[in-house]
Amino acid sequence: MPSPVIHVLNGPNLNTLGMREPHIYGTTTLAEIESWCRAAARGTLEFRQSNHEGEIVELLHAARGVADGVIINPAGYSFTSVAIMDALKIYGGLVIELHISNIHARDPIYHKSLMSPVVTAVIAGLGARGYVTAMQAMYEMIEARR
Repeated sequence: MPSPVIHVLNGPNLNTLGMREPHIYGTTTLAEIESWCRAAARGTLEFRQSNHEGEIVELLHAARGVADGVIINPAGYSFTSVAIMDALKIYGGLVIELHISNIHARDPIYHKSLMSPVVTAVIAGLGARGYVTAMQAMYEMIEARR
């Protein structure tokens, strides 16, 4: 059986992790998170970040038929992007929506993700280490499907 392929997609402003609101997101950088994910990878890992909604849509389209699973932190687009939500539906595979902070413990604007109803699972509030947890969970879900 071929090694699993996972795509980790990161939305707007996540490139500023480590300096952006450290009281909410911590001091870990996206580069550090990527290195943790690469160390946890059991196969091919595509790790990307974009501040542009259309590029995230394109990355989801590119994952279709290629990635066994997608882990996505849509960031601010979680609450506004019907386009990304639709692209997740089109992808059609295993998807974990990931948030560094507990979005449900924040201001009401952050409580309703448009993505949550169309993904396989949601991880929120585990901090930057939630990415590694998401990868472990994704591998388990992929193995269960094979």
